[in-house]
Amino acid sequence: MPSFDVNAECDLQEVRNAVDQANREIGTRFDFKGVDARFELADGTVRMHAEQEFQLQQMLDILRQKLVQRGVDLAALDAREPVTTLKAAHQEIALKQGIDADTAKRMVKAIKAAKLKVQAQIQGDELRVSGKKRDDLQQAIAVLKAEDWQLPLAFTNFRD
Repeated sequence: MPSFDVNAECDLQEVRNAVDQANREIGTRFDFKGVDARFELADGTVRMHAEQEFQLQQMLDILRQKLVQRGVDLAALDAREPVTTLKAAHQEIALKQGIDADTAKRMVKAIKAAKLKVQAQIQGDELRVSGKKRDDLQQAIAVLKAEDWQLPLAFTNFRD
C-alpha cells in the first residue's frame, strides 16, 4: 500500500552555515562598526545580541536573507519578543522541529474533510498518510500544501 510521511524539520547544518555567514556579514558592515553584535546557535535556538533594539531588527533581516540563500524555509523560525536593557538587547529565535499534536490533528481533519480515500495516522512528531492509489496520495499532498500551517512541511519517505 503506497504511503508517505509529512514532517516539519529544517536542516540544522544549513542553519549553522547561515548563522556563520550572518556573523561574518555583521563584522564587515559599516553600520555595525564598533558595535557588539553577534549571533549564537545552540540547542535549536538562535540568539541575537546587539546594543539597541533596531539593530536586532536589522540582524533578523540579515539572518532571514542568509537562510533563504541556504534553502531553509522561513516558516521554521519562531521569533520571540526582544528583551532590552539599558546597555544591551537580545532576542531568541526558536527553530520549529516536528509537528505538534494540535497541528497534526488539524491536518488529519483537513485530509478527512477532503473525502479522499486515504488514511492519516499521527506517529510521534510526524504524520503518515497511506492509501490504495498514488493519485489519492498526490491529492492529499495538494490538500496539505493548500493551507498555511506555519511549518516547513516536507513530504518524505514516499513508498509504492
